[in-house]
Amino acid sequence: MPQEDTVGKNYVDIENDQGETLRYRKHANGRGLIAHGAKVHPSAVVEAGAYVEPRAHIAAGAHIGRGAWIEEDAVIGPDVFIAPHAHIGPHASVGAKAKIGVRTHIGDHAAVATGSLIGDDEVIDDGAHIATDRRGFHLAA
Repeated sequence: MPQEDTVGKNYVDIENDQGETLRYRKHANGRGLIAHGAKVHPSAVVEAGAYVEPRAHIAAGAHIGRGAWIEEDAVIGPDVFIAPHAHIGPHASVGAKAKIGVRTHIGDHAAVATGSLIGDDEVIDDGAHIATDRRGFHLAA
């Protein structure tokens, strides 16, 4: 977990399960933690308690909620809203203006289409390709 001596710093060092120390900087827009090598547009909001892992990309206008976790190589499109405590798996993609619900899990290599609405507590399987209308009804793939 984050070390307690980080008050006033713009970064924290966290040890992962393999014993490696990873450095995260605090995003200016929300104070969420951004790993070295992740790309987050300055207009995006990454709330405190959210993590963005290495090589993830967060586009302009995206909003990452408190406690959300964006794993490595994930791509979050413009104006996407990711609710608190959602988990976007490695190599997953979320299209522009999509909304991802609270505690929802998007699997490894999964894709959520532009403008889709994924509700709270849903699980999108690894490799799945999901498209919904603005009400959340699934569309034919």
